Amino acid sequence: MLSAKFQASLSGISLGPKLSEPKRSRTAMQAASRGLVYASGAPLTDRKLRVAVIGGGPAGACAAETLAKGGCETYLIERKMDNCKPCGGAIPLCMVGEFDLPEEIIDRKVTKMKMISPSNRAVDVGQTLNDKEYIGMCRREVMDDFLRKRANSLGANLVNGLFMKIEDPGQGNGPILVQYNDYEEESKTGVPKTLEVDVVIGADGANSRVAKCIDAGEYDYAIAFQERIKIPDEKMEYYKDLAEMYVGDDVSPDFYGWVFPKYDHVAVGTGTVVNKTAIKQYQTAMRNRAEEKCEGGKIIRVEAHPIPEHPRPNRVKGRVALVGDAAGYVTKCSGEGIYFAAKSGRMAAEAVVEQSMNGTKEIDESDLRVYLDKWDRKYWATYKVLDILQKVFYRSNPAREAFVEMCADEYVQKMTFDSYLYKTVVPGNPLDDAKLLANTVASLVRSNALRIASKSGIGA
Repeated sequence: MLSAKFQASLSGISLGPKLSEPKRSRTAMQAASRGLVYASGAPLTDRKLRVAVIGGGPAGACAAETLAKGGCETYLIERKMDNCKPCGGAIPLCMVGEFDLPEEIIDRKVTKMKMISPSNRAVDVGQTLNDKEYIGMCRREVMDDFLRKRANSLGANLVNGLFMKIEDPGQGNGPILVQYNDYEEESKTGVPKTLEVDVVIGADGANSRVAKCIDAGEYDYAIAFQERIKIPDEKMEYYKDLAEMYVGDDVSPDFYGWVFPKYDHVAVGTGTVVNKTAIKQYQTAMRNRAEEKCEGGKIIRVEAHPIPEHPRPNRVKGRVALVGDAAGYVTKCSGEGIYFAAKSGRMAAEAVVEQSMNGTKEIDESDLRVYLDKWDRKYWATYKVLDILQKVFYRSNPAREAFVEMCADEYVQKMTFDSYLYKTVVPGNPLDDAKLLANTVASLVRSNALRIASKSGIGA
């Protein structure tokens, strides 16, 4: 059920076909008559700052939670409350504590990982983890539902609706009119409605409609394809605390394939940017690579979804900000997005709460850019380094062999896992760093020689 505040905010606003009529000047006049003319820093005397969060995944749910706790009148609009996004579902250890996630939403605690090269050389990774460290494996439908319900319990209004558009992203002198189709009454087509808000946070994924409304710019994207496979209990025992990552031209020309354990099944998938039309071919190869260990399995769900490959050119406009996949916050090389989605949602919401003094005064674009500046300072280097690693090590099978060879090094494992689990740049030992550099260069030289030899047919 919607809160009284939400129902009140809908009263007196035109619904249905009238929304498309050109009444912008009249809307501005109505807003002015109700004291809704905007000026950054102006106090809100009879209400709190109203924020619409579009999209109920980790980014949107964490944004809504922070806003509600911070005193803002918050609306979280999500069309699919039971959404099962195709996703490996891996979360770093730091996210469990930082976002106060209960253990019951974590299906598996992965403490071992195998990196498997194009020639099927397997390297065991995870030897440096202590007995309290792990990678959490979640089902998105479970985690997202938990995060949305927690936001709701803290005061956010959950709206089962499909966002349609906003005409003015808050650059004008009145409220932002969020147009959406309401499915609260189990309507099959949705009832067109409008919501007046002061700020919008777009967390509606890679195909973000909010991003289109603010001309956020295009970005390249990968297609992720995943099958959930129910395998026999004895096969599942093998994967109880183990994840596998496969590299090779057969499973992806520019990414990796995976087998990640879930509650009672495994997720087997792959992704690609450069050859999206061949994604089913790569998925077939991925199944073949893992065939022996998944023998006797039954496919229970097939999923596919776009994944952004770099941040959008424009992530803030007027009083609208983008977070999560809508902003393009998925890392290359690893394809990690859940933590960065939740973190960006929280950081954007924190900026709104802080700049509005807990929802008691108006904000403008400069206030939202506080979030953007903090984000770029904190994570720009991470995205850049992983972009370089992908270009270096995913460019050919010999380079992938060199990458897997490097993963056998204990120092590489420690640095990699510490950085991933705790999302911090871990200072290294100068001597070990020098050895790592030498080994990396040697591996790349060998891989390049092998690539040249394979192209010229030497050794064939």
